[in-house]
Amino acid sequence: MGRAGRPARRVSGMVLDLEGDLVALLRTLVDLESVSGNEKAIADAVEEALRRYDHLEVERDADLVMARTNLGRDERIVIAGHLDTVPVAGNLPSWTTGEGDDLLIWGRGSCDMKGGVAVQLAAAARLAEPNRDITWIFYDNEEIAEEFNGLARVARSHPDWLSGSFAVLGEPSNAGIEGGCQGTLRVRITLTGRAAHSARAWMGDNAIHAAAPLLTRLLAYEPRQIVVDGLTYREGLNAVKIEGGIAGNVIPDRCVVELNYRFAPDKSVEQAVAYLRDDVLAGFELEVVDAAAGARPGLDQPAAAAFVAAVGAAPSAKFGWTDVARFAAMGVPAVNFGPGNPSKAHADDEFCPAAELTSCYEALVRWLS
Repeated sequence: MGRAGRPARRVSGMVLDLEGDLVALLRTLVDLESVSGNEKAIADAVEEALRRYDHLEVERDADLVMARTNLGRDERIVIAGHLDTVPVAGNLPSWTTGEGDDLLIWGRGSCDMKGGVAVQLAAAARLAEPNRDITWIFYDNEEIAEEFNGLARVARSHPDWLSGSFAVLGEPSNAGIEGGCQGTLRVRITLTGRAAHSARAWMGDNAIHAAAPLLTRLLAYEPRQIVVDGLTYREGLNAVKIEGGIAGNVIPDRCVVELNYRFAPDKSVEQAVAYLRDDVLAGFELEVVDAAAGARPGLDQPAAAAFVAAVGAAPSAKFGWTDVARFAAMGVPAVNFGPGNPSKAHADDEFCPAAELTSCYEALVRWLS
């Protein structure tokens, strides 16, 4: 036995039953350990399961599996989820607590985002004749550096796999719709001074002290709330790292402050940089070290309106960056929709409520039947 109430389980044969119990499907997916870079076993199982259905054309690129219908519908929807997880932390194999509406499935990846993958696999099997053609994408290496991301890879090698009028990413969203995502920008500001012995401080110029006006400006900054496509995004600008000084008896001649700006998807990266450089941080020289555009939710699209109606709850803005931005960059509006609380993503005690598995599955089926 593992921890209390948690039987030690091994996945035998790696067979996924896409038409059985959703909880059992999720537990099998969780027990297929798939830390980024080690997705082959789970990708093999997903590919094998999807190839059992004649209504799906199945292709593979490394450890990304694509399955799609080709019914000649007027519209194509893309529904995607990543197969990888962050490293295991004593939270495998899976276990459950509670029962009925209070049943919870625990274990690495249960929330981020194998709950969403379970929902999508079950829906892919069920929806043999959907009202829109569907492309299902199950991809690798989402949790690590951009250069390895499976969705980014097929955007370059097979862009037609991601083509559609609307996309849904199964990131945890408490079974509600989180539209689009924020953009993110990291910049460095370097303050300089003159080194001296701290016993003769008047002979130097303290670069750390020179950061005071910058920090004061950040403290006074009031985050803006911006409405985009009917959703309210709250921006944020914060110092996230500061470095300076070489010894306890030396006046530092250099101090570097790193800032993170989370901006609403009404701006491009270039506009976000200009806003910081010319407005908020005018007078300081900025060095851009990382940037990613956000994504508009695209809720004015007909498919999106039908999706919102199927879910039956008002959408909200996504705070944070997700791979929906990759779809937006290709001109495909996208939303986040999946079971699980996003605050539990990457937590050692992550879990997924069984009730949200069911509600997400039922919403997809309502929307696409």
